[in-house]
Amino acid sequence: MPNRLINSTSPYLLQHAHNPVDWYPWGEEALEKARTENKLILLSIGYSACHWCHVMEKNCFENEVIASIMNQNFICIKVDREERPDVDNVYMDAVHLMGSRGGWPLNVFLTPDQLPFYGGTYYPPEQWVQILEELATVYKRKPEELEKIGKNLQSGLQTNDLERHLPKNQTDTDTKGFETIRNNFQKLKKDFDEIWGGFGQAPKFPMPSVYDFLLYYHHLFDDKDALGMVTLSLEKMAYGGIHDQLAGGFSRYSVDSEWKVPHFEKMLYDNAQLLSLYSHTYCATLDILYRDVAFSIANFVKNELTSPEGAFYSALDADSEGEEGKFYTWTKAEILEILGEEGQEFCTLFQVSEEGNFENGTNVLWRTTSEEDFSLLYSNRSHPEMHKYVVECRRKLLEVRKNRVAPGLDDKILTSWNALMTKGFIDAYRAFDQPEILKLAYDNANFIREKLTGDEGKLWHTYKDGKAHTDGFLDDYAFTIDAYVALYEATFHEEWLLEARKLADYAIAHFYDQTDGLFFYTSNLSPALIARKKEIMDNVIPSSNSAMAMSLHRLGSLFYDEEYQKIVKRMLKETEPLIQNEIRYMSNWLQVWFMNRFPIVELAIVGKNSQKFRKELDKIFYPNKIICGTTSESKLPLLENRFTEPDKTQVFVCQNNVCRLPTDTIPAALRQLKLIKEEVFQLI
Repeated sequence: MPNRLINSTSPYLLQHAHNPVDWYPWGEEALEKARTENKLILLSIGYSACHWCHVMEKNCFENEVIASIMNQNFICIKVDREERPDVDNVYMDAVHLMGSRGGWPLNVFLTPDQLPFYGGTYYPPEQWVQILEELATVYKRKPEELEKIGKNLQSGLQTNDLERHLPKNQTDTDTKGFETIRNNFQKLKKDFDEIWGGFGQAPKFPMPSVYDFLLYYHHLFDDKDALGMVTLSLEKMAYGGIHDQLAGGFSRYSVDSEWKVPHFEKMLYDNAQLLSLYSHTYCATLDILYRDVAFSIANFVKNELTSPEGAFYSALDADSEGEEGKFYTWTKAEILEILGEEGQEFCTLFQVSEEGNFENGTNVLWRTTSEEDFSLLYSNRSHPEMHKYVVECRRKLLEVRKNRVAPGLDDKILTSWNALMTKGFIDAYRAFDQPEILKLAYDNANFIREKLTGDEGKLWHTYKDGKAHTDGFLDDYAFTIDAYVALYEATFHEEWLLEARKLADYAIAHFYDQTDGLFFYTSNLSPALIARKKEIMDNVIPSSNSAMAMSLHRLGSLFYDEEYQKIVKRMLKETEPLIQNEIRYMSNWLQVWFMNRFPIVELAIVGKNSQKFRKELDKIFYPNKIICGTTSESKLPLLENRFTEPDKTQVFVCQNNVCRLPTDTIPAALRQLKLIKEEVFQLI
C-alpha cells in the first residue's frame, strides 16, 4: 500500500512511497495535521543519490515495527533537499546550532509549530527506536520544555548569517585590503596538500570556486604558487578514482586524501563547475590534460544526464544492486578476462591488484602518473602507442560495464543546476570552439526560458514529467542570469541579455533586503518558514548571494546600469570583513571584490568578423573581462554608435565607459589588455 509520496515528482520521495511509514510531503496538509492533532513532526531530509539515505531507509523506514512507532507518535514528513533547499537550509542550520554535525539523511524533530528541538543524521535501528520513544515520552510529560528549546533555536536561526560569521577584530578594509588578502592566501597555502592537491585531509571535495579564485589570483599577482595549487589539484583529481576513468564525469567527493576512492554519486552541479574550471585552466596553461578532461565531462553529461528535451538530469546514484560503487569497481581477474594477458600493463597503470584497493577484493580505477611518464618508466611502448593501448582497453571495459545494472538516475530537472551546466558548456565552447558543445548550452537555455520561466521574470525551481513547480530560489535566478550573460558573450544574440535583465529585476523586487543590502534565499511571495535565510558562505557551490553579486556586476557592466552596480557595491561593503578573512569559503566573493576594485575590461567588437575576433580573444585567459559584439547597429551601450565602418572589424578596449583607441587586429587588442593588466599590478 503506497503512502502519500506516491504522487510526488521527486525520485527521492518516490523511493519512499512504499515504506510502511505514513509519510507526508512538506506542505500545509501535514503541518495542519500536526497542529490539529498536537503531534510532534518528524522531518527527514535527503536526496536520491545519497548512500546513507538508502541505508537508513532499508534499516529503519522499511521496518514494520519501527514504522508503527513513527506513525503512532509523529507526523512524518519526507523532503527532497534538492527540491526544497529552503527547508533543508533552515533545519540543517538548526542542527548545527544544536552542536551536531550536518549531513544527509537529516532527521529533525519539530514541535507542531515547526520549531526544531532535536536532530542529527544517520541513526542505526536500535538508536533510532530509542530516540523515537524517548522524545514521544518527553512530549507527553513536558511539552513546554521542547517548546522552549525550539523557541531558543528559532531565535538563533533568525540571527543574521553575516553577523554570525563576521570576525570579531575587523581591519581597515579600505587601506589594508590587499595586504589582508595576501596574508590569508598564505594561510590557504598552509592548508594545501602539496602531494595530492586539494585542501586539508579526508574527505576531499573538489570546491571548484576556490580554484577559480586561485586562477584569478595568479592572473592579478602573477603568483606561480597559486597556479601550481590549481594544476596539481586538477591533475590529481583527473588521475583519481573520483574521476570515472572509463566514461568520464566526477563523483561528489573522495573519502581519502588521494582522490582514490570516491563517494560514487555523480552530481550535475559538480560536473558543471568542473567543466568550467578545466576549460579555464586549459586557457591559462594550454595543457592538453585539462582539455581531455573537459571533453570527458562534456561527453558524460551529454550521454548520461541529458534529456530528450535538452534539459539536464540531477544525478546518478552511488549504489547499484544495493551496494555502493558496484557498477564502477573491478576485480583484477575480471579485467584480465576481458583484456587478456596484455591487460597486466593496464592493471599496473590503474593500480589494480588481486587484493583490491576498495572492498571485497575489488578495485577503483585510478593512477598516479601520466601515460607519457608511465610509458617512459615502466613500458616498452612509446607514448603514442601507450595512449592508443589505454584508449582501446577503456573501450573494451566500458562495453562490458554497460551490461551491468546501472545506478539509479535522478531525473528531476533543477533550474539552478541546469544553469550551471549551461555555463559549463559555454565555457568549454569558448575554450575549444566546438559547435556541438554550444548547441547543448543553447538547447538548455531555451528549455529554461520555455519550461521554467513564468510571467514577468519569475522562475520555477524544478521540472519533471512535463510540469514545473516550486517557486524559484535565489540561486535559480543568480545562476540563470550568469548563464544567459555567458550565452550572449558566446553568440552576441542580445535576446539573452534582455532575458537576464528581466530575471535580475524580478530578483531585486522579490528577494532583495533593503535593510542590509543582501538577498534572501526565498521570494517574498513564497510560503514562509520559521526563518527567512540568506546564503553568505561559498561552499561546493558558490553561495546564492555571491553568485547574484557576480551576475549583477557583469550584467551591470554590459548595460552600464548604475542601480545594479550600487547593489553590488553595497553587498561587497557588507561582506568585506568576511571576504578578506575567509578566503576558502568566500572564494567567489573574492572574485567579485577584485572585479569591483579593478574595473572589468569591456571588449566591444564591431564589424563583419566580430565572431572570428571573439574566438581569438576567448583563447586568452583574462578572467576580468566581458565581451560584446555585433555585425550591425546595436543599442547596447558598449556598442552604440560604434558601427561606423561595416566592412571593417574593430575592437574597442574599455573600462568604466572610457575606451582606448580602436584597433583592427587581435595582436593590438592583446597588447592593450596586457597594458591594463600591468597598470593594475602596479596599483596592487
